[in-house]
Amino acid sequence: MKKALLASVLLAIAAVAFAQDETKAFKGYLYNNEYDVYLRIDFYNESINVPGNELYGQLPGYLGKKNNSFCWPITAAKVKDEQTAELSLINDYGSEDLTATLTRQNDTLYVLRQDKGSTLKVPKDGKWQKLPKSLPFTRR
Repeated sequence: MKKALLASVLLAIAAVAFAQDETKAFKGYLYNNEYDVYLRIDFYNESINVPGNELYGQLPGYLGKKNNSFCWPITAAKVKDEQTAELSLINDYGSEDLTATLTRQNDTLYVLRQDKGSTLKVPKDGKWQKLPKSLPFTRR
């Protein structure tokens, strides 16, 4: 009886711990199929290491391109409310920067809107592909 009660309590604690991570709107992996780009973010703990760019240390996240090492590290992120976050990004060369807003539309849909600064560009077939000013992402 005591074992069953203890197991139930531990299970309830584990469920609460995992549920808290899921409710964080600005933590996780967001993907855009059309441009093969993704956002890996954790605006709460700023615990993301950019692969190949560990020199930056832990950051709020980055925008990456599938099958490519190029990225835009997120140097600063401020969660304004449960639906909106303001971001500062630089390219991995440090030659371009911009500010953007990430808006949560619902549980799975997010929109990244470029506000000021450079235009987001990612490599595609040996050339630079400009991303639209407003880019939808889905949570995975």
